[in-house]
Amino acid sequence: MEALSTKNLRPLDVSENLWDRVFTVAPLVIIGTVEGESYDLAPKHMATPLGFGNYFGFVCTPRHSTYRNIEKTGEFTVSFPKPNQVVQTSLSATPRSQCSDKAKDVLQNLSVFRASTMQAPVIAGAYLYLECELFRIIEGFDDYSLITGKIRVAHADKDYLRVSEVDEREQLMKNPLLGYIAQGRYAKISETFNFPFPKDFKK
Repeated sequence: MEALSTKNLRPLDVSENLWDRVFTVAPLVIIGTVEGESYDLAPKHMATPLGFGNYFGFVCTPRHSTYRNIEKTGEFTVSFPKPNQVVQTSLSATPRSQCSDKAKDVLQNLSVFRASTMQAPVIAGAYLYLECELFRIIEGFDDYSLITGKIRVAHADKDYLRVSEVDEREQLMKNPLLGYIAQGRYAKISETFNFPFPKDFKK
């Protein structure tokens, strides 16, 4: 095996944030938590299923109220917004404790519902909802931690359910997904292709 050719490559300084130097694709979700007598919503892109069971995790920091809320209540929700909800997703990040009266009026007009098994909120119109109980917080990623939850309840928009008799390419053309292009861009994902798995591939 030959060594990697660096002819068209540029070295990245790993003592700095290399994730600001390249584009990467990630999901974009909104984490909902109870905060005192109110609630908190926080968009997250470092988020993923954990294995093929009912576990979900995302990266957060103790500096954020999301982390502290989950530590206190032991639960959180996950809303997967649609591409036409980018503005609502962005507005949900507005800190409620520090915003002006005008900003509070905007936040109060965001459509949210209480989850079916907990007090934490979900946003209206998402295509997938998860209601999670805290499983474990894994610390040690510098100032960040991985918050993991066990999915207690899940609901999905019927138009986004995978159904064997429906062509997936056509389904995603009609019902696109929202992707986050780190850092600071987003994509409406509607054009998709079958992945060329090797013969007899198993997950």
